[in-house]
Amino acid sequence: MTGDDASIWVLVDPRAGTAAQALGIAERLGKPFRSVTLEWGALAALPLAWPSLSGLTPAARARLRPPWPRLVVSAGRRSAPVSLWLARRGARTVHCMRPGFGRGRFDLLVLGRHDAPPDAPNILSILGATHRVSPAALAAARAEWAALGDMPAPRVALLVGGKVRATGMDPDTAAAIGARAAGFAGSVLASTSRRTGNAAAAALAGALRGVPHRLFRWGDTGPNPYLGFLAWADAAVVTGDSVSMLSEALATPGPVFVADPGGLGPRHRALHASLYAAGQARPLAPDPPPFARAPLDESGRVAAIIRARGLV
Repeated sequence: MTGDDASIWVLVDPRAGTAAQALGIAERLGKPFRSVTLEWGALAALPLAWPSLSGLTPAARARLRPPWPRLVVSAGRRSAPVSLWLARRGARTVHCMRPGFGRGRFDLLVLGRHDAPPDAPNILSILGATHRVSPAALAAARAEWAALGDMPAPRVALLVGGKVRATGMDPDTAAAIGARAAGFAGSVLASTSRRTGNAAAAALAGALRGVPHRLFRWGDTGPNPYLGFLAWADAAVVTGDSVSMLSEALATPGPVFVADPGGLGPRHRALHASLYAAGQARPLAPDPPPFARAPLDESGRVAAIIRARGLV
């Protein structure tokens, strides 16, 4: 639900994964909200540590005009100064991810458990990250992509990213992950990302050749079946580089297995450890046994806490 005169504003970062964290919360509040598109100027690269619009382009600054919102939902370090600038104009603030400064100034700060957030009244620790894959979105995708139900079970959703800050996954690694997923699947529903690269996507396609599958490569034309893959999956294999894809896969009821794409740092390792400790995921092993888990709905939990605290 959107509206230009809404009392809830969502600051929409240009990076899709960051924007989804804020939008996913707003969509679960059940109230109209206004999406405010952010565009970063040269000063956004600086560690701005005060309420300010200095990081925005002039066009983006012009979008911030009264009447001011009652609640602002934001995500990412760059949007934190903008959120607190609006707080000075009376807005309550909900922010996702480490803001870089002013931790105590937000009404609610939503931080991943893997970042070891401190205990504080305004800090909410969650598993993974918030996102837009709600139960309703999965139900709608299951109906839209009903033909996927004809794929042989167990259907394994294979979500492939790549090394963080690198160009393309190693093709041999992609092939090995694909072969491991195919080894316990009746069929594979595979999707690559912009970090996967053409060579790795081709290697993945080769590894899946011996099992019924659908492969949607980054940049393919036509409707993206990503949500349909999740909605029809009996299990999911996700490369551990993507906080977003891991968190979205955890919204499904089946077992989730984390595959190592290589090049992962301590924060990603800490994320995986937090999911394993909570019983929400396991490392991908040869012929992994299924395990029971409940779907994770951190976006819905955050929205419920926002309502309970009277922030909307």
